[in-house]
Amino acid sequence: MAKSKREAQLTVEQVKSPIGRPADQRTTLIGLRLNKIGRRSHLPDTPAVRGMIAKVAHLVRIVDNA
Repeated sequence: MAKSKREAQLTVEQVKSPIGRPADQRTTLIGLRLNKIGRRSHLPDTPAVRGMIAKVAHLVRIVDNA
């Protein structure tokens, strides 16, 4: 059965470098498909993704909440 409802998406942009940060924060950025400053990633708005963003909130910003 096809989904008739479009899933909510988040656009996240990396604004700071993970240099000098713990390894788990670096791997979280990679999990969010971010690894360079200025790179953007479109992700589904799920509790798991929200938790990952909260873990590295000081390194990223939410650009668009569509």
